[in-house]
Amino acid sequence: MTTGHLYGVGVGPGDPELITRKAARLIASADVIAYHAGTGRSSIARSIAADLFPADVVEEELRYPVTTGIADHPGGYHGWLAEFYEQCAQRLAAHLDAGRQVVVLAEGDPMFYGSFMYLHDRLSPAYPTEVVPGVTALSGATAVAAQSLSRHEDVLTVLPGTLPVAELARRLADTDAAVIMKLGRTFGAVREALQQAGVLDRAIYVERATRDGQRILPVAEVDADTVPYMSIVVVPGLDRRADAAGRANGRANGRANGRAADPARAEDAPVGAPAAYGTVHVVGLGPGPDRWLAPEASEVLGRVGHVVGYAPYVNRVPQRVGLTRHASGNTVEVDRARHALDLAVAGERVAVVSGGDAGVFGMASAVFEAVDGDERYAAVPVRVVPGVSAAQAAAALAGAPLGADFAIMSLSDRLKPWSVVAARLRATAEADLVIALYNPRSRSRPDQLFDARQVLLEVKDPATVVVVARDVGRAEESLTVTTLGEFDPGTVDMSCLVVIGASSTRVTESGRVWTPRYVETT
Repeated sequence: MTTGHLYGVGVGPGDPELITRKAARLIASADVIAYHAGTGRSSIARSIAADLFPADVVEEELRYPVTTGIADHPGGYHGWLAEFYEQCAQRLAAHLDAGRQVVVLAEGDPMFYGSFMYLHDRLSPAYPTEVVPGVTALSGATAVAAQSLSRHEDVLTVLPGTLPVAELARRLADTDAAVIMKLGRTFGAVREALQQAGVLDRAIYVERATRDGQRILPVAEVDADTVPYMSIVVVPGLDRRADAAGRANGRANGRANGRAADPARAEDAPVGAPAAYGTVHVVGLGPGPDRWLAPEASEVLGRVGHVVGYAPYVNRVPQRVGLTRHASGNTVEVDRARHALDLAVAGERVAVVSGGDAGVFGMASAVFEAVDGDERYAAVPVRVVPGVSAAQAAAALAGAPLGADFAIMSLSDRLKPWSVVAARLRATAEADLVIALYNPRSRSRPDQLFDARQVLLEVKDPATVVVVARDVGRAEESLTVTTLGEFDPGTVDMSCLVVIGASSTRVTESGRVWTPRYVETT
């Protein structure tokens, strides 16, 4: 017997007239129509398409026993869901094995936060399957709200309202336009995240888009106790039609990226600086954990209007009202320094963030490089706020390997030739200093740490102590203590810091590494 065909059919956000012609044809000719339904509620997808059902169709209601996120199951809520979807798949497989054409209805689009996805995962490897797209809920919401969601190069981000407040606020602050789904009991937290991200004033709440009972109003005016799960928040991108090209200056009319400029933006400029200039604070965030963030750094980050930096570091700064984030990729340090200085020239207070200490292979030098020789920035105040360096954190984990004279080097040859790196490494080894190696090995530089080890072995005893500290301060933190002769550079990556001991560096019986403060003389 020929097996049946499985169709995942999107029926749109609610208005039956938004069902596509193909979806309507498949529904009208189906042998079996399946649809999901919540606990104690009728199926929304069925209500949208019911007028198209054939008179003799077999209906399969796939009802969730619970939808609260709490389940009495050994695998927890997600384990319970997996079991539920497996049972649903088995029910539909029986129809497919009998040669029936099975249509699974999905509100909106089947592959966009749709329950059909989990049936597709289980059934498509064994049965012919086709997905018929539908008008998404976010398309329906933006249409009825009559909002232009994004224009030109605007970035649109779709977010689940179930994210923690801090994470949701960060993502909202880092995008041009956003849609937040899965509300209900999370609405209060979503509104708090919108407030922290500085976009509450343009956030729009849409409930039952394109259906009877549709509601559209500002998020700030919504009663959180009335919000159903299947509702949406739309945060439109800014209307940038102020110039002929359709893009406006993000700081037009005293605003930065659509958020109000800091009213006290220049108050921390030192005596002698132009009153209109803001200050650039170059802030070291430490090597990872929030508990290692210095109090002064925390205070500065709490009052600046802008944070500029490499995206992973910017992401470590909590979002709050009035803060605009400027994240960028790696290897563009001077460009981001100039961006920060431009903001300061415009009167904004800015923090440029670095991991570890900003003055140790961090952004402080890049900021001064951008200032050097450029008259536009000569009067901009620049303050460097220290942080715990990666070398300090790694040394503390190991014990006290930096207890005597030491050198810190970067093995990266992006800003200097390898011949210089090798010469400095040799000279440092000949001086018998402890050496902390930053940027030890990357995908683009897989062999240089091997070369560095060879240079060191030409000078140092193979028994020299070597420490490899990985992901210091994080949950996956690890420490390896070995010798230069046994050290395998292939185990190292950019999450590591490598410490090469001096001839006097020792290891205690308990595995702690330390370097004596004194030098023995004969």
